[in-house]
Amino acid sequence: MLASRPIEQETSMQTYRTIDFLDHGMRLAPDAGFIADDSIRLSHREVQALSHRIANALRGAGLNRGARVAFYSPNCALAFVALLGVLRCGAVWQPVHSRNPLKENIEFLVENNCEYVFYHSKMAAEAAQIRTSVPTLKGMRCFDEAAEDGDALLDWAAPFSDFFPDDEHGPEDIAWIKSSGGTTGRPKSIMICHRNVQALFATFHLCMPLPAGHVNLCVPPMTHGAGNIALACLARGGSIFTMERADIPRIIENIAKHHVTTMFLPPTVIYSMLSTPGIREADFSSLRYFLYTSAPMSPDKLREALEVFGPVMAQTWGQTEAPLICTYLGPAEHVQADARVLKSCGRVTPLMRVEVMDDEGRILGPGEVGEMVLQGDLVMKGYFNRDEENKKVNRFGWHHTGDVGYRDEDGLYFIIDRNKDMIISGGFNIFPSEIEHVLLAHPNVLDCAVVGVPDEKWGEAVKAIVELKAGHAATEEQLKAHCRATLDGLKTPKTIEIWETLPRSSLGKVLKKEIRERYWKDQWRRV
Repeated sequence: MLASRPIEQETSMQTYRTIDFLDHGMRLAPDAGFIADDSIRLSHREVQALSHRIANALRGAGLNRGARVAFYSPNCALAFVALLGVLRCGAVWQPVHSRNPLKENIEFLVENNCEYVFYHSKMAAEAAQIRTSVPTLKGMRCFDEAAEDGDALLDWAAPFSDFFPDDEHGPEDIAWIKSSGGTTGRPKSIMICHRNVQALFATFHLCMPLPAGHVNLCVPPMTHGAGNIALACLARGGSIFTMERADIPRIIENIAKHHVTTMFLPPTVIYSMLSTPGIREADFSSLRYFLYTSAPMSPDKLREALEVFGPVMAQTWGQTEAPLICTYLGPAEHVQADARVLKSCGRVTPLMRVEVMDDEGRILGPGEVGEMVLQGDLVMKGYFNRDEENKKVNRFGWHHTGDVGYRDEDGLYFIIDRNKDMIISGGFNIFPSEIEHVLLAHPNVLDCAVVGVPDEKWGEAVKAIVELKAGHAATEEQLKAHCRATLDGLKTPKTIEIWETLPRSSLGKVLKKEIRERYWKDQWRRV
């Protein structure tokens, strides 16, 4: 039997503990499903008791408030259970993306003085190397099997009490530390505090009120935005079904089987779903919010998605440093929207300020293009041990996102591109996303990437790399003609290559840096 916390502690909000919001969700429907995957299903009541036991077990292992606890695992139900135990004992969740290079992950653990690692048996070989490479480690534990470190998670926690006394901490204490990823340089450790998480949960539910009994399908790694969405759903008493990878037929099957109401997928996976045979006959009637983020979607693909999935598409814009939902374009606006609005990332959310700024720190007016900057409770506490990076990203009193965009007269924000992706050809700034949207409107194109390549005359020339839909064909000249019908000569790709597959990260993002490097590796310059 789970012991009760004193009423005065249970109702106090001054501590801003992330676990308090999750406890609230678990009390809304204690016997309903909390988490499930293909191997296990647990109720809210069971998970709440387990989280207390895990918190006590971690404290017994010598972990105090603020200790870094890493997860090295694909998506699985037990990872979410362990996460609640970590948060309950006041430790800091340090999610490790298991598909990153091991060397990079070890550096992330060492830099942050990681003290404990939970891992999945599928990562046992990597765990063995971590065990001898991270000097601050106090212990390791396998989620699903007994191993060198002892019993698996549930057996290890079983002897401990199902009541963990409240661990007092404040809104500025760190809830989790995530890596920025290495696609644009050396990864940075991003500190998200409990105040940030409270703002995340509040904003999510202000923008997307969820029905009773809602179910979230967690497909992308929980280490990233999908994990944020899952936790926000749990804070309102929802259930999670988690998948290890983006298996399109199983995603379609699980939506109907588990009556999924909310899910997030990156645009590349949505494009693959739309090209799946028989997709229009599948059952998506339970869906209420189908979120896409990580990258904008082509308006033509969005219209197709609305036809297939129904009036449920919703876009959020944010970044790891300001999680998930700084702007929002909801289902109603998608349904009513023209092509212009569908190119937008939405309107600023209630707890944030979003502006467009020039290089001198001036706030720009409607229609003027500059860098998107942020203020508000979603903005991270900072990068761990990166004073220079913190100064660079926080200029003129605003957090600088690196995204280039503008605001229109109606308050809609439009992301043009990342600063780092901009092509400078003959002195003109060209943003690849505009060209990519045109190519994605071609009926035979599945996905594409536009990059700048070396050109003796222009400095950089526009080049497109295209991946076609299975069983479809198109030539370079046909694709160029398609572009010329919409774009001027400066933006029309000078060359187009058709590849069997584009290189992608494990999150499904096209690796433009890798593509670009193929053409610049023998050059003395990079612009």
